[in-house]
Amino acid sequence: MSAPSGIPVPSAPPSYEETTGINVSYPHPYPAPEPGWKPDGKGVNPPSYMGPPAPMNNPIAVQTVYVQQPVVFHDRPIQMCCPSCNQMMVTRLSYESGALTWLSCGGLFLVGCMFGCCLIPFCIDALKDVDHTCPNCHALVGTYKRL
Repeated sequence: MSAPSGIPVPSAPPSYEETTGINVSYPHPYPAPEPGWKPDGKGVNPPSYMGPPAPMNNPIAVQTVYVQQPVVFHDRPIQMCCPSCNQMMVTRLSYESGALTWLSCGGLFLVGCMFGCCLIPFCIDALKDVDHTCPNCHALVGTYKRL
């Protein structure tokens, strides 16, 4: 198109479909830039396509590390992974006399429970320390101390 004065009229800006390349079945209305054309600083040239990166020849060794959170032992069996045999298991409990057992015995003796009554704390598991062992390899995995 040209105006009556002989000056060509610029065409309208491209539509969204034309700029993104969606459903374009006709040639682009703007001419391709000349080979020696350089940008004037107002726009940015798109980066040239480099292709896929070349494969690296150095293999990367991947090491998986499992970090187990610290286990808090109580007077109940817990499920955990045994550090000795690396098997998932539920701990087996065994009770041993500890500081609370002996203090309870001494306290009962001072109160007047003599003649064997002060030995009652040695029969009560709730006053003893608890050892957690693995039922598979019988390794001691932890201890819960009452005091």
